[in-house]
Amino acid sequence: MSESADYQRFFPYDEPYANQREAMDRIHNALVRDQDVLFEGACGTGKTLSALVPALSVAREQDKTVVITTNVHQQMRQFVEEARSIVETEDVRAVVFKGKGSMCHIDVGYEECQTLRDATHDLVETEREYEELKRRQEELLERSQAGDGDAAEARAAVMDELDALDAELEDVQERNVCDYYHNNLTEPGAAEDFHAWLFEDVRSPDEIYEYAENRGLCGYELLKDAVEGVDLVVCNYHHLLDPGIREAFFRWLGREPEDVVAVFDEAHNLEDAARDHASRECSERTFASALDELDDADDPRAGPARNVIETFHDALCRTYDGSFQFGDRERVGENWRDVPIANDDRRDDLTLTFLQSYSGQGIDDDLEAAVSLGRDLDEEYEEAYRNGERDTRTECQTVQAGQFVRAWMDDGGSAGVYPVLAVRRDEGTDELYGRAELYSCLPTRVTGDLFDALSATILMSATLQPFDVTEAVLGLDDPITMAYGLDFPPENRRTYAVETPALFASERDDPDVQDTVATTIRNAVRMTPGNTLAFFPNYGEAERYAERVDPLVDATVYRDEPGVAVEDLRTAFVADENGLLCTSLWGTLAEGVSFDGDDALSVLVVGVPYPHLDERAEAVQDAYDAAFDGTDTGWRYAVEIPTVRKTRQALGRVLRSPDDVGVRALLDRRYSGRAKGDLGTYSVNGTFPMETRDELLDVEPQKLTFAMRNFYADHDAYDGEPPAP
Repeated sequence: MSESADYQRFFPYDEPYANQREAMDRIHNALVRDQDVLFEGACGTGKTLSALVPALSVAREQDKTVVITTNVHQQMRQFVEEARSIVETEDVRAVVFKGKGSMCHIDVGYEECQTLRDATHDLVETEREYEELKRRQEELLERSQAGDGDAAEARAAVMDELDALDAELEDVQERNVCDYYHNNLTEPGAAEDFHAWLFEDVRSPDEIYEYAENRGLCGYELLKDAVEGVDLVVCNYHHLLDPGIREAFFRWLGREPEDVVAVFDEAHNLEDAARDHASRECSERTFASALDELDDADDPRAGPARNVIETFHDALCRTYDGSFQFGDRERVGENWRDVPIANDDRRDDLTLTFLQSYSGQGIDDDLEAAVSLGRDLDEEYEEAYRNGERDTRTECQTVQAGQFVRAWMDDGGSAGVYPVLAVRRDEGTDELYGRAELYSCLPTRVTGDLFDALSATILMSATLQPFDVTEAVLGLDDPITMAYGLDFPPENRRTYAVETPALFASERDDPDVQDTVATTIRNAVRMTPGNTLAFFPNYGEAERYAERVDPLVDATVYRDEPGVAVEDLRTAFVADENGLLCTSLWGTLAEGVSFDGDDALSVLVVGVPYPHLDERAEAVQDAYDAAFDGTDTGWRYAVEIPTVRKTRQALGRVLRSPDDVGVRALLDRRYSGRAKGDLGTYSVNGTFPMETRDELLDVEPQKLTFAMRNFYADHDAYDGEPPAP
């Protein structure tokens, strides 16, 4: 083995795929040069190990830590399994992190936890000091009883200290503390035993929780104390995307950002995740609570603080209330409903209403009073909780309200920031209330600085192309790019662009269109010698065609519904031998979920599943048009490319191994290469990567039956005679 390939000692299996070997070599060379990598690999082709193996090698050589992160729960489990395989063959210390909320034994929030932790630490320190003085007093007593006069004098001084410390200890013991964390600090060998157990294998967060709960310990704090200098960390996106969490996270690792190699899985989701982390919001109820807080505050700053917060609160309410047309108020439900307020040529409606209503010494001065008073109140709340005067750790609403209004005034008119209101109905009281939000349209507000600070990043996904768009949108600087298609036998699959009518929103209710689409779905199900997955633009369309197809097929039709856990549905479907599962392409089954082997043989994507194009989506398009200085750039970057990526993700739910056989069909003329000429800009065929277009076989709806029948018959997939066309 050459020196350049020495990293393969971290590969836990006999032989990598050919594409894996090449990808590992290229990624290793890039990481040695501190270059970022955009890595597209088809589903089931071993992307995780292709990235992890060279990353771990470079990190070992350069004393760095590899952090692999995802926002898909199923992928987290896969990472743990891959890490365990590596640990079995190579000395690698790996840990898995989840948020504190999912690992807390007493179910308290972050601020409350921090206060409990500090108070518990103070208690243990005082207890230790008290016990040390007691031992010193006993030693001096023995010496004084033996006739040592100096010892008697010294003992008297120690006794005075003990009396003072006894009163302090009694005071500290009345404070709120965490018994679990107290045991961490006082149980002999607790930390050492945990560390030894932790690194015997790769422990999941659930295993850590159970270990700690059985021993009355805090697993989260034990884990934090154990991770310094580890080789590999598996975690969620927010550990890197949230600046506050990231700073603490790197501190626990004992690493500076330049000492971290980050691997982002399902990186096509980074754009939306970063946008969410950069956005800020504040509810009407937070403003109302802040005003109640200020009513009780005996401080000269309370007056100006109330002035600015109350004016903004009233402006918020008046703005969303004034937006309602006849009947709108009654139609507001329990989900947040946006109230557009942005203007093209001036500040937003909320800001204008606020400025027109405000009167006082100055908005900046009032906000400074609100924030400074809020910080002081927050310290008082923490002290009261620490001292046991309150049962819970109250969070100051004034500081939150003041900081948000300051951000609204400073950033609300910035490029790439979309100010918006939303309103919802309280399920319990039936009252309406609103919130203000600074929605960040540009993910680079988070990702740009992050990627600059890290040693290197690997962004991997089955759907990252076009690379130039990913590079621009996320703010990467000249990354290495690589793409690998399915490295499985091409004769085991067929990918069809079926020329059913284009399912434009205006055409979806046409009975003839529905008949054609339903018939095509029915035929695809009939010709599939097993289960069929069908993805639709939304849950409504999924239900529509589930109802239409159900009476036409000799198969069990499974309906995925929004807000309903899918695991039981998925389990029943994969156990079937002739099922049709109808779901939304924007649901949880479209990515991160594998249908291996015979779990599903055919997958259909019905229509081009553009997302709901509301004002936020238009704001993102406008921001991209401005940022990248191009006509229609916003539509392409923000809508069309993400939609085609979702389509490609759905296609990747089947064909997960070289032995799998299956059909992938896109039902809509807009996918067809033959239709590009007459559809013009409505065609999405050209948005697919070239290697995908090369596989797409254009086929008329009535001929799909014969194509699928011949394909599956050639693979002896039918149990008996093939079905009649």
